[in-house]
Amino acid sequence: MTSSIKQPIIGFAGMTHLGLVSGVCASEKGFMVVCFDPDPSRIANLRDGKLPVSEPQLDELVARNAARLRFTADVADLKACDIIYVAPDVATDDLGQSDLRAINLLLNSVLDSARADAAVVILSQVPPGFTRGKQREGRILYYQVETLIFGRAVERALFPERYIIGCADPTQPLPLAYGAFLKAHGCPILPMRYESAELAKISINMCLVASVSTANTLAELCEKIGADWSEIVPALKLDKRIGQYSYLAPGLGIAGGNLERDLATVCNFADEYGTDAGVVRAWIANSRHRRDWALRTLHQNLLSKINDPVIAVLGLAYKQDTHSTKNSPAIALLSSLLPFQVRLFDPVVPATAVPNPRRHSAANELDACDGADALVVMTPWGQFRSLDPAKIASCMRGKMVLDPYAVLDRAACRNAGLEYHTLGTAA
Repeated sequence: MTSSIKQPIIGFAGMTHLGLVSGVCASEKGFMVVCFDPDPSRIANLRDGKLPVSEPQLDELVARNAARLRFTADVADLKACDIIYVAPDVATDDLGQSDLRAINLLLNSVLDSARADAAVVILSQVPPGFTRGKQREGRILYYQVETLIFGRAVERALFPERYIIGCADPTQPLPLAYGAFLKAHGCPILPMRYESAELAKISINMCLVASVSTANTLAELCEKIGADWSEIVPALKLDKRIGQYSYLAPGLGIAGGNLERDLATVCNFADEYGTDAGVVRAWIANSRHRRDWALRTLHQNLLSKINDPVIAVLGLAYKQDTHSTKNSPAIALLSSLLPFQVRLFDPVVPATAVPNPRRHSAANELDACDGADALVVMTPWGQFRSLDPAKIASCMRGKMVLDPYAVLDRAACRNAGLEYHTLGTAA
């Protein structure tokens, strides 16, 4: 008769975006999950079903798995766990520098409280060298690369492409409980040394930044020479060296905080060790230039021609399907429009996120357009795609529409008499 391994109990410490989504998705896979956060008010809100983050499907999963989820502010409750993920969101400043104070405090608390046989796994993104420096005598410590994406976090947590595991000694097998949890997701498991795993996360993001920067650079050129980037993208996606899932959509620079952190980390290490990071600094400059596309276009076509214009802005989050405004191009644009009247609408982010005394918090998209001289669609929320350009035109005082992500129907906008601007194509 073969012996069976009892299903492990999983703990997650830190109930912000990363820890909460990961913990809830672990419960969806059938595991009992202890969700710990040292903030009692955050735990009270979670017990009442008030989530601090917005992600598609997350509310439904919390309700469906209530019997498998235990929210607690008592770190001693983690003693029930066979695996404990330390997963607070690591904040970054405007230069992409990580603030590691919160994860240091939480990790120390977990290491002090966990059972001796429990595997402690750092899930938050940390710089290379961090995990090895946190080893303790008698503790089992791993680093696991997280690959959640704002707006698609539940999907990524439930169906990971692979697991990258940083180990003190990658030649040794993973603990049985930890291995069982990872194998339940049915994807490849790649063990490697701590530093390789920490740098693997950065390497992935560097490749994404290269694709984004290429798309932005060439899309801007399209706007000047009469080419159309949307016609070029299908050809690139059919090239196996690039591929159908490449980041080839032009955008307003790099936002969200995670990619910026990795750019800053590489530059910091390059400065410390004398390696070259010129291409990384070029990506940063390209991102800042492209972020200001909307402001440059507004200035050229509106702000320099009309006294006290009214500007409607749809979308404040840095991308669709998330509450996050970290390095949001919309917030950056609005910080340069403080002298002007702005009419704002976002399905999730309140207008109070914008410190403009002349802001109007619109009830819906058409209310935002009412009397506006220009409309700027700064976040490609799915619900904006159903907007009727003819109704937009009837609400507005002016005719200028800036739609960088091509959310609206271009032909319908022009048929409605709107002056339509988008990335990658001449107006």
